[in-house]
Amino acid sequence: MNAFITEIINALAYRDPADLPFVLLGYVITAGVIWKLGGRTWGLIYVALIPFVNWSFGWAPQWQLPFAPEFGFNPVTVVTGLILVVRDFAQREMQHKVLIAMAIGVGWSFYYANPQIAIASAAAFAIAELVDWILFTFTRYRLSTRVLLSSLLAAPLDTTIFLYGAGFLTFPNWLMSVIGKLSGAVVVSLAVRRGEREGRFESKNIAGEKED
Repeated sequence: MNAFITEIINALAYRDPADLPFVLLGYVITAGVIWKLGGRTWGLIYVALIPFVNWSFGWAPQWQLPFAPEFGFNPVTVVTGLILVVRDFAQREMQHKVLIAMAIGVGWSFYYANPQIAIASAAAFAIAELVDWILFTFTRYRLSTRVLLSSLLAAPLDTTIFLYGAGFLTFPNWLMSVIGKLSGAVVVSLAVRRGEREGRFESKNIAGEKED
């Protein structure tokens, strides 16, 4: 039990266990800010996923395809793709303030991830998420369609910027990362489409208008 608690402390206070009180205080402040900005479940998940994924790149194994060993695949990229989808749901809660949530999540990345990865991630999110935000905000497609289209546009751009900044940009890495990200987005889009058919989702854009 003591070993388990120690592991939890080491995970939360990633750089130094002595940081734990400050990290916990930071969590409370972050949750309060997101709540004040209108974020609820999706807003909090969105902020938490950004540093988690950046941290995960430091330990996640690289999977090789047996029939094409030069094509590596990092399983974390699937979660990275889900971040783009979670952001869409967070925007439904927070509207334009979701950009502030993105900045907070990137800020936490500088504590939990290698600085080079954190900087690359910040650049990737700053550009790709803005593209995603514009498409999600100003189009009138139903939610499931917007989720898929925004990921189709943002995932390749996000991947290119991140891999270049982190020093991992090769065509095999790029291709497998994009496939991994989009696979997560497709699964969520199909689930949302089913919810729309069953009447569990009433999609509206940022102006409150129903989508076509």
